[in-house]
Amino acid sequence: MREFPRNLEKVFGSGAVFAREDRRGMDFRLSLFQYAVFAVFLFLIAGFWQLQIVQADTYAARANENHIKSLPILAPRGKILDRERRVIVDNRSSFSVVLSREGVQESALRSIAEGLGVDATELLARLNRFSKRARYEPIIVKEQLNSGEVAFVEAHRRMPNYPDMELIREQRRLYPSTGIAAHLIGYVGEVSERELDTLEFARYSEGDVIGKSGVERTHNDILMGVDGKRQVVVDSMGNHRYRIGEKPAVNGKDLTLTIDLDLQVVAELAMDGKRGAVVALDPRNGEVLALVSRPTYDANGLSGRIRAEDWREIVNNPFNPLLNRSIQAQLAPGSTFKPIIAIAGLEEGVIDENFRVSCSGGATFYGRYFKCHKRGGHGSVNLHTAMAQSCDVYFYTVGNMLGIDKIAKYAEMAGFGSKTGIDLPHEAAGTVPSTRWKLENYRQKWYAGETISVAIGQGALTVSPIQLAYAMGGLANGGVWEEPHVVKSETGKLEPHKANWNPEHIKSVVGGLYAVVNEGGTGIRARIPGIPVCGKTGTAQVASNDLVAATKNPELYKDNAWFFGFAPCDHPEIVVAALFEAGEHGNLAAPIVRDVIKAYFDKKNRGEISQRQAPRVQTASRNPAPALPAATTAPQVEEVDGRPDEAQP
Repeated sequence: MREFPRNLEKVFGSGAVFAREDRRGMDFRLSLFQYAVFAVFLFLIAGFWQLQIVQADTYAARANENHIKSLPILAPRGKILDRERRVIVDNRSSFSVVLSREGVQESALRSIAEGLGVDATELLARLNRFSKRARYEPIIVKEQLNSGEVAFVEAHRRMPNYPDMELIREQRRLYPSTGIAAHLIGYVGEVSERELDTLEFARYSEGDVIGKSGVERTHNDILMGVDGKRQVVVDSMGNHRYRIGEKPAVNGKDLTLTIDLDLQVVAELAMDGKRGAVVALDPRNGEVLALVSRPTYDANGLSGRIRAEDWREIVNNPFNPLLNRSIQAQLAPGSTFKPIIAIAGLEEGVIDENFRVSCSGGATFYGRYFKCHKRGGHGSVNLHTAMAQSCDVYFYTVGNMLGIDKIAKYAEMAGFGSKTGIDLPHEAAGTVPSTRWKLENYRQKWYAGETISVAIGQGALTVSPIQLAYAMGGLANGGVWEEPHVVKSETGKLEPHKANWNPEHIKSVVGGLYAVVNEGGTGIRARIPGIPVCGKTGTAQVASNDLVAATKNPELYKDNAWFFGFAPCDHPEIVVAALFEAGEHGNLAAPIVRDVIKAYFDKKNRGEISQRQAPRVQTASRNPAPALPAATTAPQVEEVDGRPDEAQP
């Protein structure tokens, strides 16, 4: 037999080699395919493991979201009541619309904005603000819907290409529409990003509605409830089929104020058409009975989520209606500061009640002539007469004898230059100048000539209406100052601030304040027959005489009018301070105080004063002012702060 040739190429040619190489390539590709299939299977198995085992709970919850919807149940805030538990701030039911960011399309967003009457850009910005939340979580996009907007939501919430929209019912704030007590109560609004960065509001979240000012803010934790949640099953069209669970909302607690609504209304009416403030408090316990700031605003327009253009209109108002003048105005008090000069002079021993000064219409101090408000002068006056007629020369003299640091000492003892501690936000401290104050703030020495203006409540001295009421109420209360507050306390009262002043000195000062109202003094318009009212007028410049003379519009620089009064004079139950901006003369602020005091005693005589009122403070160091004589008949015409004025009470 012939031997089979080993060299196939010689027998069969090059084609046999190529066939063998093709088989090898096919084997390689088949193996590669097998490995690829195996890798895909491994990948699928790993994916199933991740979905079914590792993240099973997460994806199950997302799956449930496709047919289980969670809707918020918004907790109503507590009501705000006056001292007799009459409702000042209530809630009313309204509809809001919520939508989720999932599936939002630009075309649908424009249609939603148009249907709800909101700006599309603002709507988009609001949705972007909640970008950190899950896309399926509902977001409130508009509150207090009208009937047309409710119909729009009902008609479009099941339409394709529209985001998931739902109506929820909530309780919105209902404030007095006339703006009564607006600055005291405040308003609510959505928490801002800047507020969320503060410690005060760190525990809240985007979209929460909080108190923005007034007692709504300072007592937000009491008034604000805890929202609940309702879970419902929906079908593919978004219809609610049945409820599967609910966490009820916890309502906010009601808040009882010390405010007497009757006195508040009287004070509001007395300030109608004026700019300024009124504060009435009980000096025996610090309870604020009325607090008014004008101009005011309608808190209903600010409650909730206000449009940017509406907010700009308010903040750009030249009269600044958002300023709470009762605790934030910092203005020169004028002659209402003179009782502090009097008590300082008596306590320091530089004068006694018989010390006399001759007033010829002005006096020269340190080379400068200082005028008295009465051109012809008051003649020879002692403390009693000088207080009654508000003689500037007398108090220039006493202030010069005291010096600025002793004046500052007694002003600070009475509460000027620091916050009273009232439970309202953003109280201003005011300014009591001294040598140290000027050195720290201006790096300059204090000149003795500057003391002369401070002695009559001008110069660098500034106070707020709440400070004036607090200071003078404490003086009349025998040197005992109770911290003012607007919310009824259930934990007992704070320790009062006390000054160990001589009762005879307090008697002399209060006697002069009695003469202001009842003995033909500058405050005769505050006189009330049968009620011993003490008080003091104040006329404070807002600009120098040279500036007023040079301006083309002197109306902008009219003097501010002040008056404080308390009654009865011996054991005061109420003290009222009034600021009438651009009122020109303090006697024009006196009727405001008179009306509030009269309303208080009229109500008391009818037996309607709340029996829950705290008893009068009795302490070992209490120095009550002595009883004063009955009111005398005042003349019919009296020169008041430099101008003749009808002296009818």
